[in-house]
Amino acid sequence: MKLATIRLGDRTAAVRADGDFLVDLGLPDVGAVLAPAGGLTAAATADGPRYSAAEAVFAPLVPRPGKVVCVGLNYRNHIKEMGRDLPEHPTLFSKFADTLIGAHDAIRRPVETEAFDWEAELAVVIGRHVRRADESEAEAAIAGFTVLNDITCRDWQFRTREWLQGKNWDSTTPVGPFLVTADEVGGPRPALDIRCEVNGQVMQRDNTGDLLFDPVDLVRYISTMVRLGPGDIIATGTPGGVGHARKPPVFLRAGDTVVTEIEGLGRLENQVVPEGER
Repeated sequence: MKLATIRLGDRTAAVRADGDFLVDLGLPDVGAVLAPAGGLTAAATADGPRYSAAEAVFAPLVPRPGKVVCVGLNYRNHIKEMGRDLPEHPTLFSKFADTLIGAHDAIRRPVETEAFDWEAELAVVIGRHVRRADESEAEAAIAGFTVLNDITCRDWQFRTREWLQGKNWDSTTPVGPFLVTADEVGGPRPALDIRCEVNGQVMQRDNTGDLLFDPVDLVRYISTMVRLGPGDIIATGTPGGVGHARKPPVFLRAGDTVVTEIEGLGRLENQVVPEGER
């Protein structure tokens, strides 16, 4: 099953993909679908007005998640290109909901950065409350997966040892277009091709099966310290090929187009614009 949040005039609606159409589920967003127990099951059979999938305008998949937990240094090739040792534990930081944008929205490039970088990522969407999850509980807590690009201000990220200030710029993080349930992509540990293009040039290409800490590992680890709930998002990290590690470095400028795609999950296509423009 594939779910999305789309914009309809002055409101948003949660929808289920059905061929060339999107079925309105009668709820404002995917977060609201996941909130009640059994919400995902109910979404599979709910009926309502239908909209053309080709004409859909996607909002952020979960507009106001309770938590967005991000993982750094989780593909071996990216760890090596950043000049670091393989971590013993996941490297975690947080992202705020104000950073999130839709699958085709403009990425707002802050005037304060000269090192605006791309990071294609598989994102996990949580479907139920879980704390101190064991293996089976962690698997059951995964509602599905989506595509995310953790656009980063590298010069701000490396001002200190803490990364939050480089990762939390307003309206910079596309996520969506769909939540795809785990059964459609081979289970809770999917091995899917992931890629990022900038202006048609492939910058990143890998497979999510190469994650050092996979989605189930991450749910177990993160839920040890904090309760995860429906609609929470875990961004699992980016593969090699980021602009910061290139020689010489390459960064995003206004007018650039960033395409982020994961096999079976969908495609983000976003233009970079100066902050303040539409």
